[in-house]
Amino acid sequence: MSGRTNPWAWYSAPDVWSLEQERVFARSWQYAGHAGMAARAGDFFTARAGRIPVVVARAEDGVTRAFANVCRHRGSIVVEGAGNRKTLQCPYHAWTYGLDGRLRAAPRADFDLDGVGLAPVRLEHWGPFLFVNPDAGAEPLADWLGPVPAQVAELGVDVDSLEFHHRSEWSVAANWKVVAENFLECYHCAVAHPGFSALVDVSPEAYRLEVGRLHSTQIGPARDGARRSQFHFVWPNTGINVFPGEPNLSIGPFVPGAPDRTDRFLDYFFGAGVPGAWVSELLELDDTVGREDTALVERVQVGVSSGAIAHGRLLRDAEKLVAHFQGLVRKALA
Repeated sequence: MSGRTNPWAWYSAPDVWSLEQERVFARSWQYAGHAGMAARAGDFFTARAGRIPVVVARAEDGVTRAFANVCRHRGSIVVEGAGNRKTLQCPYHAWTYGLDGRLRAAPRADFDLDGVGLAPVRLEHWGPFLFVNPDAGAEPLADWLGPVPAQVAELGVDVDSLEFHHRSEWSVAANWKVVAENFLECYHCAVAHPGFSALVDVSPEAYRLEVGRLHSTQIGPARDGARRSQFHFVWPNTGINVFPGEPNLSIGPFVPGAPDRTDRFLDYFFGAGVPGAWVSELLELDDTVGREDTALVERVQVGVSSGAIAHGRLLRDAEKLVAHFQGLVRKALA
């Protein structure tokens, strides 16, 4: 018999959302951006680890570091967006930090500036992909990712040779778990994604599902016999997509913006020399799938938030990645 989902109340309750920030996102590796965003001394960009604002900066010593983007004075966000500068200055009272996080100036300060720098955040990378983790004691990123980098390499995708193309950003009116669970199954693909299903064989006999410790993988062969596709999910909120055909990869997080809002971005990368027409065709397909998924998950959010039923059902085979994810949620919140 199929199993129950986690309680639907968990997908809209503010207290559960807050608990997830503490027990999931403050303790996990999450994709923040790519190395090209901090390639030169002075480069910085901002991101979020759950609700924790983060700034990643490359200092004059050539080291790229990450910090909580929160002023040590009165808690203001220090910087927004991305750019290149010699210091990070809070717009509230002009407390000024070096790109190494040290407090350099605080007008009328009546204390020693040493030891009052920006709070550090763990920063590690897989190829050009930068991940952050607010937990200073977390296991290394490589252990967290498990076999995912090797699986991508098996497809012939050399992540270090990929070239960044663009970032796409949008928001979805649904809880982050609803959005993640939609990514974790292709049970809906034949019904909801005709374009994707014409490219990838989504039949139960061909479409493989694999579950690891902190990741899960979907592998689908291309219908024209070209290279397979891979779709990886790394707990708690990083999605990685490799479509069939030319070297390509997109990566991005499902960031919890509110109990009923998920903020998303995807960074797209392609191999050198991939024809522009092929890139355009893939991006058009991916955009279509994204809009189809947005409509689906927003309908789910309305239903699960209604209180009409307490929980749903999960299919043992077709939705085993969803079951794995929900188990990780239960473990984190226990």
